[in-house]
Amino acid sequence: MSTPAETQTCYRHPDRVTYVRCSRCNRYICPECMRSAAVGHQCVDCVHTGAKTVRQPRTQFGGRPSGAPVVTYVLIAVNVVMFVLQTMSRDFQNGLVLQPYAVADGDLYRLLTSAFLHYGLTHLLFNMWALWVVGPPLEAALGRLRFSALYFLSALGGSVLVYLLSSLGSATAGASGAVFGLFGATFVVGKRLNLDVRWVVAIIGLNLAFTFIFPLISSANISWQGHLGGLVTGAAVAAAYAYAPQRSRNAVQAGVTVAVLVVFAVLIWWRTAALLEMFGLA
Repeated sequence: MSTPAETQTCYRHPDRVTYVRCSRCNRYICPECMRSAAVGHQCVDCVHTGAKTVRQPRTQFGGRPSGAPVVTYVLIAVNVVMFVLQTMSRDFQNGLVLQPYAVADGDLYRLLTSAFLHYGLTHLLFNMWALWVVGPPLEAALGRLRFSALYFLSALGGSVLVYLLSSLGSATAGASGAVFGLFGATFVVGKRLNLDVRWVVAIIGLNLAFTFIFPLISSANISWQGHLGGLVTGAAVAAAYAYAPQRSRNAVQAGVTVAVLVVFAVLIWWRTAALLEMFGLA
């Protein structure tokens, strides 16, 4: 006489009888816990474990594919919200714009907050339109993390040059430094990908001409320091991100990011010390 086989149950659902085993760990699994595999079925735990060992897709420059340009949308939203707050409170604007003497007095945050303020609706609309045009392709190419770093470094680069070269009584605001940085980065990334970048060259040329010529024929105040500082910073950072060797790409990109911040910190310290000495406060 034969002995009946022992009844087997699912390891995740002990009340369910099953005779199917996971092809990976050999545990019994019920239909709810089965996942189709190349050979047989696997349990939920083995599928999750296997997914962790699969390399996540990366962009050509090391970032993860961003899908929707979330960072671009968030940056536009923040700029719009800040503009609304500006219109509601003059004190809010005065407390955040870039004033060299205030930065030297300790308001270092103005170097970044000023990049989210705008003087008038036209100023805001132009910068946000430019961000809307060049932001999504760059975010898709670089990934969200690198795109965010590029944007903030460009904004800071523009502010640092303003701090170094503008008059002490100036009050600078606008996302133009960051936008010019994205223009420069678009040119560099486009060249790296062998794309036609003539349209970017035309945009950069027209905007630089407007930056330097328009103030000569009108009473408009345009911060050439912010535009030029953002452009150079964006192009330099993008070059490091786009041309970093693949084997040490993350290390090079992170190193350049930190190095740029260190250079900015040294320049800010030097300018602050010079201003404090000028005012007899050193």
